[in-house]
Formats: sequence, structure tokens, C-alpha cells
Amino acid sequence: MAAEECDELAGRPTPLSMDLLRNNRRPRRRQEVLLRELLAEGRAVVLDNTHPTPEERRDVIGLVREHDYRVVGYYFRSQLEESLERNAQREGKAFVPEVAIRRTLARLVPPSVDEGFDELHHVHVDGSGGFVVSDWEEGT
Repeated sequence: MAAEECDELAGRPTPLSMDLLRNNRRPRRRQEVLLRELLAEGRAVVLDNTHPTPEERRDVIGLVREHDYRVVGYYFRSQLEESLERNAQREGKAFVPEVAIRRTLARLVPPSVDEGFDELHHVHVDGSGGFVVSDWEEGT
């Protein structure tokens, strides 16, 4: 049995990440197809991706809304140095070129409930390799 099937049987959402689609010629399109399939099957999904702008989030939020799901977002308050440190721990295909990290952080616009989220949460690094999730405060 695949890990995804075990997760679904245990009531856990199915993870869907662009990292898993790196060998695909059109990973964003493939992710959209997979997301549509999972939502049509009635499966809960965790979309593990960076959507740094409202425009990039809009299509995903709209698709999820089409299937009458709640939209819950987690905003990782990452600083450049923290991002580079975490990335340095990655190996092989998981390693991200520094220029890509800098480019994404330069485009980053914090999300807003007005974009269509039912819930938003802040996430930050706790200093010991873990993360802390806190309630959303607009504008922070």
C-alpha cells in the first residue's frame, strides 16, 4: 500500500508538492491536474508549495472553492538568512539554488484573509529546528 493510501486511511490529508514533480516538463500544470483529481475524489489535500503572490494563490484558492473545501493557509515568516541556513541542510534535488530563494523572497507578499482563506496561520522557526504555529494577525 502506498504511503498516500495509508495517510488517507488514517484520515490524514494527501500531501501534494512541486518538489515531487521536478522531473515533469510542466510541473505547475501537472500539480493542477493532480489537485483537481484529488478534490474530485473528495480527498483532503495539503498543498506544500510557495505561492508568494496573491495572483499565484488566486487560482489555487478558486479551484479549492469550486469543490466546496475550506481554504486554510500557513504563512512561513522566513528571513533570507534562515532560508539559506535551512536550504544548506538539503541534499541532492532538494537543494534550491540561492538565486531562486532570493527571487522568491523578493516577490513575497503576505497573504490576507480577503484573498479567500477561511483561516490563516503564521509559522516561524523556533530556533531549534522546529516550527511554531500561531493565530493570524492581519498585517503582521
